[in-house]
Amino acid sequence: MTFDLVISGGTVATAADVVRADVGIVGGRVVAIAERLRGGTRTVDAGGRLVLPGGIDAHCHLDQPQAPGLASKGAAMADGFRSGSISAAFGGTTTIVPFCVQHRGGSVTAAVADYHRRAEGEAVIDYAFHLIVSDPTPAVLGQELPALIRRGHASLKVYMTYEALHLSDRQILDVLATAREERAIVLVHAENHEVLTWLAERLEASGRTAPKEHAASRPLPVEREATHRAVTLAEVVGVPLVVVHISGGEPLEEVRRARARGLTVIAETCPQYLMLTAADLDLPDMEGAKAMCSPPPRDTAAQAALWRGIEDGTVDIVNSDHAPYRFDAGGKLRGGPGTSFRGIANGLPGLETRLPILFSEGVVKGRIDLQRFVALTATNNAKFYGLHPRKGTIAVGADADVAIWDPEKRVTIRNADLHHAVDYTPFEGLEIQGWPETVLSRGEVVVEAGALKAQPGRGRFLEQRTSSAYRPQGGASSWT
Repeated sequence: MTFDLVISGGTVATAADVVRADVGIVGGRVVAIAERLRGGTRTVDAGGRLVLPGGIDAHCHLDQPQAPGLASKGAAMADGFRSGSISAAFGGTTTIVPFCVQHRGGSVTAAVADYHRRAEGEAVIDYAFHLIVSDPTPAVLGQELPALIRRGHASLKVYMTYEALHLSDRQILDVLATAREERAIVLVHAENHEVLTWLAERLEASGRTAPKEHAASRPLPVEREATHRAVTLAEVVGVPLVVVHISGGEPLEEVRRARARGLTVIAETCPQYLMLTAADLDLPDMEGAKAMCSPPPRDTAAQAALWRGIEDGTVDIVNSDHAPYRFDAGGKLRGGPGTSFRGIANGLPGLETRLPILFSEGVVKGRIDLQRFVALTATNNAKFYGLHPRKGTIAVGADADVAIWDPEKRVTIRNADLHHAVDYTPFEGLEIQGWPETVLSRGEVVVEAGALKAQPGRGRFLEQRTSSAYRPQGGASSWT
């Protein structure tokens, strides 16, 4: 058989197995996995390397227009689909799922059309969209969302905080009910808006406005309570739920308790919660703003709890929550030096560093094995968000999305070496081991030897199917 490309001599890892094998690719898809393959028009020597599925980052924000009522209002995102997807590819990620946001008073359908325009001609890797629902009107619930879900937009996100985005419990129930009817998966940002606003107002009134007060305004109980409430709402309706960017042990315990009751609750965390603490917000000259995200980084006990969750299987996915604001007066510090923590844009960059950090801190340090790494960063995202088996694995028939890793390569993370359009990384100076050196998307080499080989616009939109997590359970009441 003649192959377009053969990856030879590497160690192939999936979420299930680790084997020494060659991988044969034809027409952008994997067509053979065997001990030895010949007949490649091109051969990539992966001797001494790991051959892993390209990562899927299913929590990132790119070219996202901001709305009144957000701390980030007026702060333009530095990364669009071009720089964001390039950055992702250099970090071993071959599929991204950013957010398409409906602003209040607006149409979800119009937002989706706008986001397709933003992505087309720009992305170098494949992409899908999560739909943020901020205004669940009867028309949105009864007409727009059903039509969009059937067109391949099968994941929805709701917020329990942010003035411009948060929904009431009743509104969340309405979205969950529509998701149940259409078999969509719902993600939730779980923080109690009333409590954190009450705390923030009192901190600001007493003159406590430095970046470190962001953590004081959003303590772990704010996240724990909202997680419990979100799970309760999903239980009543009878739908699976994804709780995103979990930052510590208390909300993770809510996930465990829900699962003990037989509920399907998916837990996500991010590298910032594994590597940063609230102390990183308490730096001079507003430097602490570089570590500001919501929920905020916690402490070493929270980090340890999250690692236990990763090790024991409670944490299902690790995504970046990439929110690319530059660290200047037009970005995070849109109000200039001395801006109150309430006016600093939330979020930090991490598309390119997500996989290398988890590989180094997880696999190299013996916390997780290769199969678990692949599951956390690729396979589970593909399954939960309706992209499997086309994405997230190396298997016959799957897209040839592959990252070839040098597991021994030592790198000191420096923003100057990264490929996003942000002027900082919160992981500056972090020393890690392991980095992807060759990355393929649908059989095409997009990154090789530190150089970009792909043209913007080659990335394709991916239609989502029903999530593998979707097992409606009848609900805790007989409302249907």
